[in-house]
Amino acid sequence: MTHEMSPEATPLLTDRLHQWAAEHAHQRAFTQVDFPDPHSPGLHRTLGWRALDARARAVAERLARTAVPGDRAALLLPQGLDYAAAFLGCLYAGVIAVPLFWPELPGHAGRLESVLDDCEPACVLTDTDSHQDVDAFTRARAGQPQVLAVDDLPPAPEGSRLPRPAPGDVAYLQYTSGSTRAPAGVMVTHANVVANARQAVAAVGAAPGLSTAVGWLPLFHDMGLVLSIAAPVFAGYPSVLLTPQAFLERPERWLRLLGGYPGTISAAPNFAYDYCVARVDAADVTDLRLDRVATLLNGSEPVRPATLDRFAAAFAGAGLAPEALCPAYGLAEATVFVTADRGDAPPRTVECDAAELAKGVVTARAGGGARLVDCGWPVGQDVRIADPDSRAVLDAGRVGEIEVRGPNVGSGYWKQPERTAETFHDGWLRTGDLGALHDGGLLVTGRLKDLIVVDGRNHYPQDIEESVQSAPALSALLRRDRIAAFQVPDGGLVVVAEVRRGTEPDEDMTLAACLAARRAVTARHGLRLADLVLVPAGSVPRTSSGKVARAACRERFLTGALGGSR
Repeated sequence: MTHEMSPEATPLLTDRLHQWAAEHAHQRAFTQVDFPDPHSPGLHRTLGWRALDARARAVAERLARTAVPGDRAALLLPQGLDYAAAFLGCLYAGVIAVPLFWPELPGHAGRLESVLDDCEPACVLTDTDSHQDVDAFTRARAGQPQVLAVDDLPPAPEGSRLPRPAPGDVAYLQYTSGSTRAPAGVMVTHANVVANARQAVAAVGAAPGLSTAVGWLPLFHDMGLVLSIAAPVFAGYPSVLLTPQAFLERPERWLRLLGGYPGTISAAPNFAYDYCVARVDAADVTDLRLDRVATLLNGSEPVRPATLDRFAAAFAGAGLAPEALCPAYGLAEATVFVTADRGDAPPRTVECDAAELAKGVVTARAGGGARLVDCGWPVGQDVRIADPDSRAVLDAGRVGEIEVRGPNVGSGYWKQPERTAETFHDGWLRTGDLGALHDGGLLVTGRLKDLIVVDGRNHYPQDIEESVQSAPALSALLRRDRIAAFQVPDGGLVVVAEVRRGTEPDEDMTLAACLAARRAVTARHGLRLADLVLVPAGSVPRTSSGKVARAACRERFLTGALGGSR
């Protein structure tokens, strides 16, 4: 199978893969690390660039006999080398990849069914071990897509050819996490993913021989897909993959792998950094080699200043450089990456006047009561702040909707022309996120649809959630970052919080918790908390990427489906 391009053509991601296979055939490309038991140091399986290219071409050859360019292929298989080969094989074949998750992911079967119904795949890609379960799950789908195992395919015949996709063709559908509304498939073109990979590589200064990506983020998630597959393939540096489950079981596995390679680059949501601090024993920190870490991006959910402080302090003894922590901002509609800290200094935070921030103005003032994280500067794209209603562009220091323009911005939502016209408007992407520009950097304040407005003043749910979970009387009772604050139709403020596993609060404990939460919210925000609902661990709904789904939590509260004590 040949994959040729003319010199004047825009390079595709598979062109880069083909290039590395020819130039660096046996150099390490992708490594999968499995942990078969709790005490395992990790079993490493590695593919060189030529072997990875051959695996992807074998998938493409098989797809060519099942689907035609433009058909969809859903990826339902465990994280690892097979997932990477399946995704790249779709790009080679011109078949639109739909990165999804294993049907066994707890609590998300309904979302998976709705996505499959929406994208109408011609086939489903999985592996041999998962084939039976995936086939049973998809058998009832419309059209009954054929289920193919990608780990047992013969090599592609020599000289076979496939039609080369155009840069503007859709490469894959990235389904949004659905944190504030129903998931939708963002159409990411071949040109979009190459542009965003280039932007991400430039932002973190990655290069062959100097950098290694180490990631546990799900490959069906936009940040995991771009930073663990697209960017390494674009720039030709190796990628090391472990599963989210391996990280959650023992977060030190991720940290040890970060120290196992030179110039490591990784990314994780804010909660993961707090999770490492809580779960890694201080005695084990000195055994880590975090001096080899180049960049740890913190994105996908609001970046908390206190988390940056805690993580930097906890792992300074392992050699972690403060400037390695890089707050970032992105979203699926922009492929993923939009801004990132420059990484030449420790993360910047801005202390500002809380009262002014509630009015939509960032006024820097020491001890002002509000602290925001600078998420850095855009690379290869434009960012502006606009009034959400009039769309008038706002000056620096004014809070409004973040809008993005660049070659990485997707071409719209799959089969949703009205929503596409609403979001991708006049060449600018309306992100639905609120923020402000300050000293050239982007300050992200929250989601527009999550904003809590009381007496004409804006309050951000993540700030209220942090105040509640950090109250001295509550920090030992509540699970960190498993909490949702929202407003109900009568204007009242409600907080739903998970209690730690094994805890069953009685009436007295619930009353004391409610009083403590009300004091914290009144003292910090000048608000009256109408209700605190304590629920068992696992009750607060989350998206498939792990973010708290406040809108879904609010709906469950209003319908009485949440339960809990209050």
